Amino acid sequence: MTCAACVARVERALRTVPGVVSASVNLATERATVAMEASDPAGEAAAISALLAAIERTGYDARVVAAGAPDAAALARRSEADRADLWHLAAAVLLSLPLLLPMLAAVAGRHLLLPGIVQLALATPVQFWLGARFYRSGLRALAARAGNMDLLVAIGTSAAYGLSVWMLLSARGAAVPHLYFEASAVVITLVLLGKWLETRARRGTAQALRALRALAPERARLWREHGEIEVPLAAVAPGDLIVVRPGERMPVDGEVVDGFTEVDESLVTGESLPIAAGPGSRVIGGSLNGSGLVRVRTRLAAADGTLEKIARLVEHAQASKAPIQRLVDRVAEWFVPVVVVLALLTAATWWALGAGVEVAVLRAVAVLVIACPCALGLATPAALVAGTGAAARAGILIRDAAALEQAATIRTVAFDKTGTLTEGQPRLVGIHAYDMAQDAALDLAAALQQGSGHVLARALVAAVAHTVQPATCLLATPGLGVAGRVADRRLVLGSERFVVGHGIALSADGWIEAQARAGRTVAMLAEVGAAPRLLAAFSFADSCRASAPATIEALRLAGIHSVLLTGDHAQSAMSLAHAVGIEHVHAGVLPEDKLRLIGELRRDGGVAMVGDGVNDAPALAAADLGIAMGGGADVAIAAAGIVLVRSDPWAVVGALDIARRTRRRIRLNLFFASVYNLAGVPLAAFGVLTPVVAGAAMALSSVSVVASALLLASWRPRPPPARIVT
Repeated sequence: MTCAACVARVERALRTVPGVVSASVNLATERATVAMEASDPAGEAAAISALLAAIERTGYDARVVAAGAPDAAALARRSEADRADLWHLAAAVLLSLPLLLPMLAAVAGRHLLLPGIVQLALATPVQFWLGARFYRSGLRALAARAGNMDLLVAIGTSAAYGLSVWMLLSARGAAVPHLYFEASAVVITLVLLGKWLETRARRGTAQALRALRALAPERARLWREHGEIEVPLAAVAPGDLIVVRPGERMPVDGEVVDGFTEVDESLVTGESLPIAAGPGSRVIGGSLNGSGLVRVRTRLAAADGTLEKIARLVEHAQASKAPIQRLVDRVAEWFVPVVVVLALLTAATWWALGAGVEVAVLRAVAVLVIACPCALGLATPAALVAGTGAAARAGILIRDAAALEQAATIRTVAFDKTGTLTEGQPRLVGIHAYDMAQDAALDLAAALQQGSGHVLARALVAAVAHTVQPATCLLATPGLGVAGRVADRRLVLGSERFVVGHGIALSADGWIEAQARAGRTVAMLAEVGAAPRLLAAFSFADSCRASAPATIEALRLAGIHSVLLTGDHAQSAMSLAHAVGIEHVHAGVLPEDKLRLIGELRRDGGVAMVGDGVNDAPALAAADLGIAMGGGADVAIAAAGIVLVRSDPWAVVGALDIARRTRRRIRLNLFFASVYNLAGVPLAAFGVLTPVVAGAAMALSSVSVVASALLLASWRPRPPPARIVT
């Protein structure tokens, strides 16, 4: 594909296939993403064949791309095509330079003129051999009753070449008329140069994604009783024990079972400092092992690991389309026919004014060449690929282009408490039992929490030194607590609101209030039934994340308001809010309350929700922008528009920054691409631009747009201030 008009044509063809829900084509990555109605395997195969056939009818070749790195054959084809493009460009330059000699000599005060037959001999291979791609692409576009950039180049250069041939054949006598072979040949050469530079730049914008996938080693060492065996990475299964030597990369996600080392996760998570790892530590596939030899128990296959999930999210974002680009694509569908009409009007007007056929044709050629919409087609996807790639290197995964659009509108950021502004690793620090032993109360609470993934549940279970029998008839209420049966006793465990809702009267001894004032989270255990009563209260301490205060301050300086939404006790929530600098707190809220509050906050502008738990998922989906901590629940990650690989609130500042920068770059690129066309067409029509200058300007427009997008590739998130407030 060469321009936005090509994109629009392929998308239109894909949408005509029965069962297609949506189709999005990306010029920068040369990929189409199609959503279809679900079907059985046979129906899916038929649908894919129909999609490929629809694309081929538009004049393009297509193939299905499997998840993961490009296959060797695809890389070989791309490398061969790049070499061919370079050779074609070199040949075009060598053949076109002699045609420019008279122009260059005139600048030096010399008058040189190549014989007409020599000019014809030089220009013909450029026109019909090196320029054959423009004819093929243009004819395919015409066959599909559409237009594209190549059609404009083919028509324009053919007009200049044909005019020169006619003038040469009709010349009388020995005098050689002024021919315009240099216009056709040099325009083709400049377009080839622009496309070659553009291709190289587009390869650079996708460098981050290639670098991510290259982190995973191709092979891994499995530990067996008889020793180590080396196997392909795809052969490693969850539960296998692998050996990682010093200086090697972790093949897959896993947990260290033996050995001590430090792990550099910077290229995966953006964390600049190595992290100490020992037995029990979790490691990420692709991270770099330090000085120790470790054995790691794999948790996931390579295809399901963190590295591949990051790559898939980045691919999805790069294949998506910003809302403004959809408008550009619709305009591009009509752009080429309109330009052809303008070129014909230009030629007719100059001829009617008495300028002659020669001048009229050259003015029309300049209009056709300058108007090529390739820069418009690249403006958005090039910036999107560069921005999302730079964000991915910093551990910020932007799910799609819509998230970039929303990030620029954010005026309020709503934070969850546990696991977002706190470490999410609470410890059981106090037990207050009523008319029973503390150990017995802890056993009952742990029985209710067996199998739960909630952070407080894990803290309770970890505090019990022995195995307890799991409860039965469990019923969890998100954001509140859990009810179940232990032996013949009906129990509830959860927040004050949950326990009181079951008709339990709280103790008046002040212990619960004192724990809340100290900033601790309190869960209560009660027995329900014929004689409901409070059995015990448990308090948990969770550390505030070191970067949380700096995050809130940075958002405030950026004009963004911060709000705390938590299901925790009001006094505990206020204690954390005071520590990090948040003024507005909503405590004791349920998931449905968070939904309502998000709706109220949206009245004052865009709202981002930052969370990590199952109970945060509805609010993440309802907010203008959902930001999920990468260590959180899968449902929360699935509901978010941005995922932070590192569970660090400071990354929220970086996420909003790169999203806004990318959005600004998209608009800047579209502005310059539009200026090239809007200003260039009238200049060419009035004779200010010659075909050669128009060709140079058109090539420059594509290169400058992609080069502008590449500026995003150097983006790095700024580190948090050295001063840490706790």
